Formats: sequence, structure tokens, C-alpha cells
Amino acid sequence: MAIIRCNKCSMLQEQPDTLVGQNIPCPRCANPAPVYPTLLYIEKLLGKYFDAQKELTHLRAMPGSAAALPAAPPAPITTPQLADIDLGSTDQFASEVQHGPIYDWFHKRQIKVQANVRSVDTSGFFDEVAEAIGANLPVLKDVLERIRWSQQKEHASTTINLDKRSPEDAKAISTFCQKLYDFSFVAKCFHNRPENNVRLILQTVPAIRDFFNGGWLEWHALMSSLRYAKERGKRFSCARGLNIALQNGDSYELDVFMLIDGQVPVCIECKSGEFRQNIDRYLTLKKRLGIDGKHFVMCIAGLSDDNAKAFSATYNLAFVNERSLGEHLPLLL
Repeated sequence: MAIIRCNKCSMLQEQPDTLVGQNIPCPRCANPAPVYPTLLYIEKLLGKYFDAQKELTHLRAMPGSAAALPAAPPAPITTPQLADIDLGSTDQFASEVQHGPIYDWFHKRQIKVQANVRSVDTSGFFDEVAEAIGANLPVLKDVLERIRWSQQKEHASTTINLDKRSPEDAKAISTFCQKLYDFSFVAKCFHNRPENNVRLILQTVPAIRDFFNGGWLEWHALMSSLRYAKERGKRFSCARGLNIALQNGDSYELDVFMLIDGQVPVCIECKSGEFRQNIDRYLTLKKRLGIDGKHFVMCIAGLSDDNAKAFSATYNLAFVNERSLGEHLPLLL
């Protein structure tokens, strides 16, 4: 969204991106007021703030000036810095301001964009469960498939057999199923030790169904991107499930989109099933967005490292799996 700032009554309000550069009547006093791109407005505001800080520092250093008196202790800063944010439990990214640079990036390319800002709220448990899956997909894949299949068939429960599993894998699966229950991703969890299986009573909430139907990989990709940016102290904006519409009428949903330092785009498309039929579509989108091949990432769950390397060499896209995504991100800058 863009921003209107009235110089007469100080009204500040969001406006559609289509009004950027126009003067419109202020909703409060009807005085003509300019509509700014969000990022431009914030940059100018920060510029004025830092200029005022420099001037104040200069005045305090002048001998005999009242400004040279000891300054009062600064008020505590309540806005958390990235280093202080717990990425696994925060709603700091779920705001229009955080998405502002992304809106501006697409607006400059004459692409309509719409985001659900709550989709990057990590206050829930989606991210924790997704990262657990991404860290051990070969072992947990059968659990996901059993749940997904049972949901599609409208079954109320599913059973995970452990008799053909190694003791280590059986323990990992049992622990994961218990975590699903602890986080309410399943309604009930029964550990049947005599028959060596785990029975799960499924939830019917749409968000939970979507998660097991592939949404977990989007959360895993989002968290991998956030941790990469935080570890390297990068400024960024992030979005998940970003809807865009091109001028020719084509529409896309970008699974994960991150804008680093306000100018370096990273687009991550996540596939937990068949993906080959969509390669041409993503090549077209990459070209329209003007993104370099290594910055347009195809994250394919369970894809072997050899196939990921071969696909990347064949197409001008970066193919990774859930494990190698974290290794690829540092190569982008």
C-alpha cells in the first residue's frame, strides 16, 4: 500500500498503489495531499531523523550553549532489533510496513501485488513443525503421506506402523507424532506399543490440512530465509503466499519472496509433489520479474542432490531440496 501525508492536518493514511504520485483530497480536511510510495516515504522520514540527530549533536558540542548541558537519558527503545527477535515466535513481520519495500519493488515493475501479512506471523506452531520435518524428511515422509492421504479420503484417523522401522527411526517418528499432538496438529495420539504403531486422530481445520498438503515446505523455506538474513545481519522484507498479477493478465502465487537490502530479490517456489510440468511457467515468470537464475529457487522436497544439480544445469533456475536450501542462500550475495 502507498501512504498519504496531509501537510495541513497531519493526516497519515494508507492508499492504493495506483494513486502513487497523485494529489488527492485529504480524507480528514479535504486539502490536496500527495500520495507517496511507502519505501520512499520511510526513507525520507529516516533521512530527516538522522539529519536532526546530527544537528543536535553539533549543538551540544558548542561551548556555552544551552544544548551543551548534559542530555537527559534517552528513552528506552521499544522497537525490537532483528538480533533480539525470536524468529520462531514473533508477529513483527506481519505488518504492512514490513511488506512495504516488496510492494514498491513490484510497483516499479508495473506488477500488481497483494499480500496476506499474517502469513509470516510465526507466533503459532507451523514453523516449528515445518522445521522438524525439513530436518528429517526421509524418516518422517511416511507420516506426512499417511496424514495427507487420510485427509483427502476424509478419514477421521490414520495409523503409522513402526514394525519395519529401525529403533532410531521408530523413536523419531513417535516423538514427532507426540509433537503433533502437543501442538494440536492432530486431535489425539495413541502409542500402541503391543502392536508397535501410532494412531492419530486427525484435525479438520483447513489451515492444518493445507499444512500437510505441502504448506509445511513453504514454512520451512520461510524460516530458512529468515535465519539466513538474521545470521548475516541483512535488512530484508519477507512475504509468503504473495499474489501477483502481470499486465497480460497472468497471475501467480509466490510461495516465499524475500527482498534483501531493499534491492536483491529471492523467490522460492516450493513443491512437495510433481513439479516438472510447471518449469516453463516459472521460467517465464523469472524472465518477467528480471530475476537472476540463482535467485529464483525451486525447492523440491525429497529431490536428490544429484538431480538438483542436474536440473540447475539444464534450466536457468536454482534447484534445491529441503536440506540444501540453507546451503544455497549464502551463495546469493
